[in-house]
Amino acid sequence: MPRIFNITALKERRRGLRNNQTYEEKMLWQKIRKKQLSGIQFYRQYGIGAYIADFYAPSIRLCLELDGKQHHSKMGIEYDAIRDNYMKSLNITVLRFDNELVIEDMNNVVEKVKETIESLIQINN
Repeated sequence: MPRIFNITALKERRRGLRNNQTYEEKMLWQKIRKKQLSGIQFYRQYGIGAYIADFYAPSIRLCLELDGKQHHSKMGIEYDAIRDNYMKSLNITVLRFDNELVIEDMNNVVEKVKETIESLIQINN
């Protein structure tokens, strides 16, 4: 079976994305890093197949994506649908948040992530 997670060919791209995070990614990372939410470890710019997730928690198969303006174009919407379907085929839950929501209502974003984590923990037990 071919390797699915963190494919070596994408290593430099993942590193570059980690080193050049958006403002919104930096904000959310400060809230989810170091197992701050229910003891769940998240990783930044985690490779899943040919895609790179903004944040991923492998223990509960949860992917967090932050969507900027490019995600609202016709092409962006179609690409995200294909990507989300791929993630679902691997039994990965995807949560998407607009960058604006991260800036304007971080508490709501964090609460939604917490609720999803608790739900996934219950499903897995």
